[in-house]
Amino acid sequence: MPARPPDPRRPPQPASGADPLPAGLYVVATPIGNARDITLHALDILGSASVIAAEDTRQTRKLLGLHGLRAKLIAYHAHNEAKETPGLVERVRAGEAIALVSDAGTPLISDPGARLVAALRAEDLPVFAVPGPSSLTAALSVAGLPAEEVHFAGFPPTRGKARAALFARLAGLEASLVLLEAPHRLAGTLADLAQALGPDRPAAIARELTKLYEEVLSGPLGTLAARIAEAPVKGEIVLVIAPPAKAAPAGADALDAALGLALSSMSLKEAASHVAARLGLPRRTVYARALALRDGAEEGP
Repeated sequence: MPARPPDPRRPPQPASGADPLPAGLYVVATPIGNARDITLHALDILGSASVIAAEDTRQTRKLLGLHGLRAKLIAYHAHNEAKETPGLVERVRAGEAIALVSDAGTPLISDPGARLVAALRAEDLPVFAVPGPSSLTAALSVAGLPAEEVHFAGFPPTRGKARAALFARLAGLEASLVLLEAPHRLAGTLADLAQALGPDRPAAIARELTKLYEEVLSGPLGTLAARIAEAPVKGEIVLVIAPPAKAAPAGADALDAALGLALSSMSLKEAASHVAARLGLPRRTVYARALALRDGAEEGP
């Protein structure tokens, strides 16, 4: 039986033996805690790349040593990416295979790398995903909260108007929320979120995922805020918050009754806004019904 030809839609696979790795940038996910949580594909790439651009070369060198790999490393982080990006682009253009890794997890997810990927894409140079661990998906998998629609907010601003604006915007999203936070700021962030989103909103704190002291704390935001304020935790933190509860739809009779009462003392727009908020209904729907009720009352029998 003849061999199946390669699928042109697939990115080049890492070569074995003395064959060189095809040119391009390989965005490689690395463990978020347990060093064994790394794919065979990732090990192939890290062992074959011309150079590894690492957020922390010390951390990456330690990981490579645990898996018996040696490679040339260069530092690529938030403080030097503007300077280093042109050189890496030129190396890919010259035919080299560059691996990009962050301290832990998947690069570009609250980590450096977007500038480099964008620069390569702008020149139509190849960029390949080497997927694997991510604290975002790991936390969602153990939080026990809905994950059909998810909004990732990363690390929130530490203070001021930007922080308040973010939390106000998050409060209106009908999706589960995922944030990262430093342990010494967790209590304050939980308290602020409980105020902005409501203290009864279900949430989960996932910390030290895949590590020795992995723990998931679940409960309403207000309860978690009080708990962490009394007993702070350490380690890497991922916070998952459930979507807002949906109000039960009001029946036609209940809607008409509420609008009738509101229209007796409010303008049409005010009544529609008031009833929509109280019954948890779309304002446009409530406004249309209020308009129909008013027009019907004006026409009379």
